[in-house]
Amino acid sequence: MVDRIVALSPGPDVLDVGCGTGIAARQFKAAGCMVLGVEPDPRMAEFARCSGVEVEVATFEAWEAAGRVFDAVVAGTAWHWVDPVAGAVKARHVLRPGGRLAPFHHVFQTPPEVMEALVTAHRRVVPDSPFNLSSQLTRSALDAYQPLFAKIADGIREAGGFSDPEQWRFDWERSYTRDEWLDQLPTFGNLTQLPLDKLAVVQASVGAAIDALGGSFTMPYATVAVTATRTGAP
Repeated sequence: MVDRIVALSPGPDVLDVGCGTGIAARQFKAAGCMVLGVEPDPRMAEFARCSGVEVEVATFEAWEAAGRVFDAVVAGTAWHWVDPVAGAVKARHVLRPGGRLAPFHHVFQTPPEVMEALVTAHRRVVPDSPFNLSSQLTRSALDAYQPLFAKIADGIREAGGFSDPEQWRFDWERSYTRDEWLDQLPTFGNLTQLPLDKLAVVQASVGAAIDALGGSFTMPYATVAVTATRTGAP
């Protein structure tokens, strides 16, 4: 995906919106790009700087471009925090003609055994939770993300000044050990606020399910970019 974005952009100047700790920015730098990150969290911005990424602290909507322009505007699993119309308008203003807007998200399909353990334990420790995880047992994760992708595309269309958005999909996979996946769980939005004792119950349930699979599993991912090209004059 990085190679395709770079190849179809008019130059190497990339703006990474919501760059976080710099995971995507470092990959674009490795592909020969000059990357500037914009990140509202000072802690993550500092982490990214320590890995060699230049970062300015601001929300994208409030960030001041100060006359700078870019060949690509990307956002790795962050565009859902940006107003879809205001963000696309801002991207249009900072992109050169022919520049590419390419927010992308990573969609993973948890193995049913692991997801069932998560849903059952979460329902047990937080029976009145507003998070409805049960639908994830039967629904494709990629289908669940389609409303978000449609919202991003609609925002680009409403902003104007872009080609009609399209989706690029890149399939890949990653294997996790039991401990690696349990280390990920507390970062999930529906688990971040759980008290430690309740989180431990969820982790124990999920850990037992992974043990039953042999202590590890392979997660299929699809990275989907909703992308369009800046048209017209600056």
